[in-house]
Amino acid sequence: MSLSSHLTELKKKHEHLSFEVEQAERSPATDRLEIKSLKKEKLRLKDQIERLTDA
Repeated sequence: MSLSSHLTELKKKHEHLSFEVEQAERSPATDRLEIKSLKKEKLRLKDQIERLTDA
């Protein structure tokens, strides 16, 4: 997998997680721990994207 396709895939996952977080925050039935976990994964992806684009 090339670097550009890997970055594209990471950005898609990050965008999807953003959507999931928004949906989870709007739903009163969503567990706060689940939202926290989604946000952590989103941040991990963002950090990975930044590392790869700065390299």
